[in-house]
Amino acid sequence: MAFIGTLRNKLTKFVVGFVFVAMAAFIVGSDLLTPGQNSIFGGQDNVVGIIGGREISLEEFQFAIQEVETSYALSLNRRPTETEMPAVRNQAWDLLIARNSVMPEYEKVGVMVGEDELLDLIQGKNIDEGIKSSFRDSLGRFDRAQLNNFLLNMKSLPKGHQNRVQWDVYQNNLTPARERLKYENLMLKTNYITQAEAEREYHAQTDVAEIKLLYVPYYAVSDSSITVSEADLKNYYNKNKQKYKSEQNRSLSYVTFPVVASAEDSASIKKSLNDLVDGFKSTTEDSLFALNNSSGDNAFKTYNVSTLPDNFSSQLDQLKPGVVVGPYLESGFYKLVKMVKISTDTAYYVRASNILIAWDDPSDAGKKKAKEKARQVLNEIKAGASFASKAFEYNTDATKTKGGDLGWFAKGAMVKPFDKAVFGATKKGLINDIIETDYGYHIIDVTGTKNNTTYSVAVIEDEITPSDATRNEAFRKADAFANGLKGVNAFKDKAKQNNLSVFDAKSLGTSDRRVNNLGDARGLITWLFRDAAIGKVSEVLDVNETYVVAIMTEEVEKGFKPFDQVKEEVTPLAKNEVKAKQIIEKLKGKTEDLETLAQQFGRDAVVNSSSDLKFSSNSMVSVGLDPVAVGKAFSLESGKRSAPFAGENGVLVIESKNKTIAPSVADYSVYKSQLTQAANGRSSYTIAEALKDAAKIDDRRYKFF
Repeated sequence: MAFIGTLRNKLTKFVVGFVFVAMAAFIVGSDLLTPGQNSIFGGQDNVVGIIGGREISLEEFQFAIQEVETSYALSLNRRPTETEMPAVRNQAWDLLIARNSVMPEYEKVGVMVGEDELLDLIQGKNIDEGIKSSFRDSLGRFDRAQLNNFLLNMKSLPKGHQNRVQWDVYQNNLTPARERLKYENLMLKTNYITQAEAEREYHAQTDVAEIKLLYVPYYAVSDSSITVSEADLKNYYNKNKQKYKSEQNRSLSYVTFPVVASAEDSASIKKSLNDLVDGFKSTTEDSLFALNNSSGDNAFKTYNVSTLPDNFSSQLDQLKPGVVVGPYLESGFYKLVKMVKISTDTAYYVRASNILIAWDDPSDAGKKKAKEKARQVLNEIKAGASFASKAFEYNTDATKTKGGDLGWFAKGAMVKPFDKAVFGATKKGLINDIIETDYGYHIIDVTGTKNNTTYSVAVIEDEITPSDATRNEAFRKADAFANGLKGVNAFKDKAKQNNLSVFDAKSLGTSDRRVNNLGDARGLITWLFRDAAIGKVSEVLDVNETYVVAIMTEEVEKGFKPFDQVKEEVTPLAKNEVKAKQIIEKLKGKTEDLETLAQQFGRDAVVNSSSDLKFSSNSMVSVGLDPVAVGKAFSLESGKRSAPFAGENGVLVIESKNKTIAPSVADYSVYKSQLTQAANGRSSYTIAEALKDAAKIDDRRYKFF
């Protein structure tokens, strides 16, 4: 059954890494499991989307979710958690895209896998690589006998047996996976690189231009020296509208009413633990008592001296079985701890503080200087100086701010000379001499001699959480704020009156889950796209222990972002256009050398040279990425100068010193191969995207999830 483990691994990757390559491999259902718009589940009120002109009902989507959940459970031996369900739903949606946009294309071009081909994939001459890799002998060779035994064993298992189900899922996936491969291979065969394209690539990689350039960045002209009108901004926006394509999105503003435990809640929880102290002390069923009264699941713990909580560490000498400590506050929990048993272990721990005096260089003179300094500090401590203050003054390791305290540590945790010194100490106190290690000279104060004691404790803990009264009060405030409220201005005015901060969340998409620092706020996104309208205030929404009241402020339909939404983004770019005209006007028609021209712009202008510029580089020294500038450089004849022109980040003037054009060669096959491989490498993704675009997918899942 080793192959079953392999199947689980393969299916795990299959479920978690669901992309186009895996889409078709999930086609294991039948028409009975995929009700269409004419099924008994039909209707206009439960459409979760449209794929390829076909409405997808909520019920059909839920069937797809069940399929993915089943595969998930088979691969991981558990159902997906609530946290994992969004990914499962996305995979189910991809599955439906595959069925309604990818699979029909297979049929159009006649791609199919028959029974004989499937048998060949399982046990014939062309066995699937995943199967072959799972049945190997001791030398790593494919072992057909192992495979045959496995297949016989699978046939003997009842249909509902988990191992057989996993094998059936894997086997069923072979057909659509092979169909996908055939389809992609057909598409790959359409990739063709001409001789002219290969020759052009050869020259792009091998032709060299020697140039000199003047580069005047746009910031050489200050913003205060130019004026950009609203008309200029709109003109830039209209000319470059393609940059601002957008999917449907909406924006909102919101106020929050955090649900936080009050001082009364904290006091109440502390009192409830105080009421347990006497019973905890007297019980003989320590762990059971702790488990029955704790909100945590670690009712019994064993510590050594290095891991013992601070509340115990400070009173080691007084600890004995039956002692109850607390309730004390730790990481948001009140804790009540009872010492149950004290025993010993084979592992020892010590505690020490350390001052490390490192040498500046490892020469004899450098070491001597550090050694003398360490001895001086040691003598000052012996004379009564504070170890902690000297550690802060001289220590060169990370414990400097903690007075050199290293805490408790196990034998072998430190370098040998240090380890030997502290574990050899029989009493607390300053070690009489400095200790040399590879790091420098150490002054050591043993603050806890070696100890192998273990402490078994029972723990009652109760998290400080808001009471029902606290939650109700927060909800009441949120509800009072939302009641009767309409319009964005009224929303903001009322927030100001109530001293509430208004947060904005811009350009939210239908599939988003997170909203600013609210974390996973899918309920808020669902409200925004299902029920909201501009100026409409939400009901009180519960988002991760915070009550939220929101208002929709803006909507952008699929297409182009409106000018007002991108105005801030457009402004610096439009300013650059104005600056470019100003710089070009200063340079136009000038024949002086580039260094002289650069002086007009002070230190901001750069004159530079390049002796090995290639057309394929797309960037220039000092200028950065600027394919247009590279093209200009190669378009110039040797000895010619370009007119000043606007580049990506500034204005350029280029002088062509020389161009070396690579000689023609008889065979461009290397370059043809490079271009073919690049085209083939993009095909899988581009085929999938093209099919999805053609399907004109309308995703309305936000109405339901």
